[in-house]
Amino acid sequence: MFIDYVTIEVEAGKGGNGAVAFRREKFVPRGGPDGGNGGHGGNVIVEASPDFNTLISFRYQKVFRAENGVNGAGANRHGKNGQDLVIKVPLGTLLYDEEKGRLLADLDYPQQFVLAKGGKGGRGNARFATAVNRTPRNAEMGLPGQSLKVRMELKLVADVGLIGFPNVGKSTLLAAISAAKPKIADFPFTTLTPNLGVVNVTGAQSFVVADIPGLIEGAHAGKGLGHRFLRHVERTRLLVHIIDIAAIEGRNPLEDYRKINQELAKFNSRLEELPQIVALNKVDLLADRQLVEKFQESLEGVEVWEISAATGRGTKSLIVRIAQLLAELPKVPLNPPEQEVELIELSPQQGIIINKLADDVYAVSGRRVEILAAKTDFSNDEAIANFYQVAKRMGVFDLLGKEGIKPGDTVVIGEMEFTYE
Repeated sequence: MFIDYVTIEVEAGKGGNGAVAFRREKFVPRGGPDGGNGGHGGNVIVEASPDFNTLISFRYQKVFRAENGVNGAGANRHGKNGQDLVIKVPLGTLLYDEEKGRLLADLDYPQQFVLAKGGKGGRGNARFATAVNRTPRNAEMGLPGQSLKVRMELKLVADVGLIGFPNVGKSTLLAAISAAKPKIADFPFTTLTPNLGVVNVTGAQSFVVADIPGLIEGAHAGKGLGHRFLRHVERTRLLVHIIDIAAIEGRNPLEDYRKINQELAKFNSRLEELPQIVALNKVDLLADRQLVEKFQESLEGVEVWEISAATGRGTKSLIVRIAQLLAELPKVPLNPPEQEVELIELSPQQGIIINKLADDVYAVSGRRVEILAAKTDFSNDEAIANFYQVAKRMGVFDLLGKEGIKPGDTVVIGEMEFTYE
């Protein structure tokens, strides 16, 4: 089964909690704090691999979670980092943030992409010891890992795309020039999934061909299966347009050519600009040569080849010509160039947002203060005092004062609620 569109949920591992512990050994008075740090949560990594050509492995498993980090322990023992989860996908997979609708990655060559980062482990109480506070009794909580819903779309990576109406001989040609074994039968719409084949020309020279099914009039708008498979044509550098010159299905070959090209242009203007040659198939069934001559006269300037995919007539010459054209065509960079990241220096209060939810309820948001709240163990009085001091240095309480907060009002930070005093 060919699957080229799927939505999954990923969740990176949570960081382990830091430990509160003290060294207690014989003959070692005042051993001091020795709570270790928690381990970092595992990342969720997507790896593009040439060993796969479909997303069928995601048909039933929809949720992927990386391993959590282990909590720290006494004797300065740090928790183990959570193991990364590696998800393998075919080359040509695009990853989208389902909620925001933005493209996260275009995996068009063997590579790895960190889809969700694991949460950092919390620091143990040994890291809070100072000259003033030699016996800290607080430690940080581990941060949660990133989680998101991801839409995966597969665009096959091929050099050449075979296009044309159903039953014109695309699959037959692919089977004739490569080792691919697509299912072929003598009725329309036999090919329901794209097929890939590798064509060996001479020695080490070869190219990849994709048979694109489901192209009919109205395919760009969702008619038939074309709207699903037209995306696979976008990866190609050269199109070979297969025409049933014998008109076995009763259609006009010249009208077929024009309708398919109109569908390509409506789906993506770039497809209209792709180099294209025409292969007039089923010439072995042709009774009148004038049909070929008339077709060639109507498409002046278009490169036309006569072939019979069933008998092999003209296929070797077509392969050699395709290889010549590919050698002349540049490799299309599929990934956009990397842009320089502008670093923005933030003053303590920048990045902190105060929203008044009601007359007596204030919501505080901002990455720095939310991380601080997530790290704090609010069941520990010393940790709460540390949270207050750090939040004050950030300017949180100054901003709340400017908004008119009063004693007894409620402050919401992340998932925590506090009473302002």
